[in-house]
Amino acid sequence: MMSTSTVVKVGIADMNVVDSGSSIRTSGLGSCIGVVLYDEQIGIAGMVHVMLPHSSIGNETKPNPAKYADTGIEELIRKLKIRGANMKRLQCKMAGGAQMFQFQSKSDVMRIGPRNAEAVKEVLLKHGVPVVAEDLGGNKGRTIEFFTSTGILHVRTVNEGTKEL
Repeated sequence: MMSTSTVVKVGIADMNVVDSGSSIRTSGLGSCIGVVLYDEQIGIAGMVHVMLPHSSIGNETKPNPAKYADTGIEELIRKLKIRGANMKRLQCKMAGGAQMFQFQSKSDVMRIGPRNAEAVKEVLLKHGVPVVAEDLGGNKGRTIEFFTSTGILHVRTVNEGTKEL
């Protein structure tokens, strides 16, 4: 049987899960963070494109869980467990959280990237999921793609090429 590897795309404030042999990709990561959770043993991975740190700051009547670090990671863990992932084997790789604009004000509101990173790490810590690799901060946009076959996260940064995590 010939295997063709599938690339599953994840939009902004979106999430998806892929099985062994596929890859999962998101682009347009500025202050957003692309969080990949995976269980290497069974080759399953999920990605959430987090826009904001906490769902409490949203005012939607039906909030999109993928938009926020707290609800997005919780939902992704739930989806991975349904597909057979083991919490004890879950690992995280992530990228993004750039400070895209230089503001004069040191107001917390403008620190979306760093606040997203803190919020993501807080939720992962709560669930005991180790962060094994990260590429956070800076001031350039990124595109990431995670390959279930190798467990490698490709991070392409604007004007800086690609690195493997």
